[in-house]
Amino acid sequence: MSVVGARPNFMKAAPVMQALGKRKGWEQRLVHTDQHYDDKLSRVFFDELGLPKPDLHLGVRSGSHAGQTAEIMVRFEQVVLSERPSLVVVYGDVNSTLACALVCAKTGIPVAHVEAGLRSFDRTMPEEVNRTLTDHLADLLFTTEPSARPNLLREGIAEEKIFFVGNVMVDTLLRHRERARKTRFAQALELAPRSYGLLTLHRPSNVDAPETLAGILEAVQELAARLPIVFPCHPRTRRQLEGSRFESLLRSGSDGGMPEGRLMVTEPLGYLEFLSLMTDARLVLTDSGGIQEETTVLGVPCLTLRENTERPVTIEQGTNVLVGTSRRRILEAATRVLEGDLAAGRVPELWDGRATERIAAILEDRLLPRARMEQLPLHHQGATP
Repeated sequence: MSVVGARPNFMKAAPVMQALGKRKGWEQRLVHTDQHYDDKLSRVFFDELGLPKPDLHLGVRSGSHAGQTAEIMVRFEQVVLSERPSLVVVYGDVNSTLACALVCAKTGIPVAHVEAGLRSFDRTMPEEVNRTLTDHLADLLFTTEPSARPNLLREGIAEEKIFFVGNVMVDTLLRHRERARKTRFAQALELAPRSYGLLTLHRPSNVDAPETLAGILEAVQELAARLPIVFPCHPRTRRQLEGSRFESLLRSGSDGGMPEGRLMVTEPLGYLEFLSLMTDARLVLTDSGGIQEETTVLGVPCLTLRENTERPVTIEQGTNVLVGTSRRRILEAATRVLEGDLAAGRVPELWDGRATERIAAILEDRLLPRARMEQLPLHHQGATP
């Protein structure tokens, strides 16, 4: 049983389910917690990524972190007690990830965590709490980069549970890159390749603090005088802009085009549209974790609007630079990019589009022989798979 709840999960679950679907002996279920329920953040991704229609929707909506996590747990517990899956696969670090891992721990269902071991070492980030606790509940931990293994070992995770498989989001990117290229979404916005920037901004520490948000947007507006910037606006960020002195930005893309020097705010984009824009961008500014990885693979300079990252390989080997949230640092780093003063990155180890094949092979080796022999759910066997 695979569990998804939010936009980042969809790009990770799709290739894993497809890889298992090519192998005999697997009966799969897909559960959507509906943590992200807006069509622009959910349904469009199912359509574009080829994810099957969820077998079950939990129907959970927005709420506080505690409220949302608790509601997912209550509803997911009913599912696992009814279905008794041999394994639940959770992805990433959203509230759905932790909530479902906790339910499995309480009901004796083995858990596999895809994208395990990443650490920002910043416990003020809800995602850091989610991924850390999920790792300590998981029976199988699939890691994306070399830093993850020592992180897990340092926390006392048994070495035999840890598997370095590569990055499943890269599998999705490589699989859909040509389809994305054919959309020519930049051209639809009257933008030439490498002539524009791309901005994403959704992290609560950035958008819920008015002074921080203002500093970032002031830097972006100044940068937009040098090159156009496209800003697909997350619903959370849009709510913060409404009624603020930046509210006029929400109308900046309403004419369908972008004169030179403009900052264009758009609705959230589908996966293919966004990948097309990112592929052809001169630089990307973001506070997203996954975009740090995707720009590394694409070779596009990435300025991360945070003071830390749980994905250090994107800095050590890739095209990512931590710039924080101050206007000065953002503009200085952007100037270096525009002047060609940043070194080219390289693609990290095992980010080769075959991570899901490795995961499927490990699951087949660990789970199927015993399941066939005993013909019982693995949680009855009294041992970690």
